[in-house]
Amino acid sequence: METPDETTAPASTAIAAQDWATASGDPRYRAAVIDLLGALAYGELAAFERLAEDAKLAPTLSDKAELAAMATAEFHHFAQLRDRLSAVDAEPTAAMEPFATPLDDFHRQTAPSDWLEGLVKAYVGDSIASDFYREVAARLDSDTRELVLSVLDDTGHASFAVEKVRAAIEAEPRVGGRLALWARRLMGEALSQAQRVVADRDALSTMLVGGVADGFDLAEVGRMFTRITEAHTKRMAALGLAA
Repeated sequence: METPDETTAPASTAIAAQDWATASGDPRYRAAVIDLLGALAYGELAAFERLAEDAKLAPTLSDKAELAAMATAEFHHFAQLRDRLSAVDAEPTAAMEPFATPLDDFHRQTAPSDWLEGLVKAYVGDSIASDFYREVAARLDSDTRELVLSVLDDTGHASFAVEKVRAAIEAEPRVGGRLALWARRLMGEALSQAQRVVADRDALSTMLVGGVADGFDLAEVGRMFTRITEAHTKRMAALGLAA
């Protein structure tokens, strides 16, 4: 999902200059990429399901059709990731399985109560995840990086959400306070979930702190989350909400 000002990751590492055939010779790197693609694939599948569900809350037929089109785009992204996993001899379901429970827990804990909360969740929550994956993509081999960035393309939900939320706040200003609180909760839950997932997966954590992706240390992880937080603040401003 596109953000008002996408995070900028540090300079590429040696792995980023390689293609998949070369980089995957390191079994630790291969395991990290399979984890990453598995997490992304399940995230896209969950996004498809959520958008299809949110369409039921849409106040107009045109809004319902917009969300249906976005859900279709998310499923296409899922299919690309599933096919890549199969192409690198990884079983897609097995690759996704470790991430199903934490992502399902996140969505269960942040279930929107109405149409506007659903829009804010998709815009804020999905964008935080996209920021994180873009940071990681800068340290992937060229083939994997190209795929990851392509599936992070905005499906149209960003501008759609901004337009609808800002119009709702203009019509009823008090809505802004409720949605701002909701967005802050989403930010906290999304960052906690990302940190838990990384901590539970040795290959991913190694990629982030160095060893697989050289030059990415613990201090850089802290700076990465700072950049993600700053992007969230800009995104809130685009919605007309206070961070």
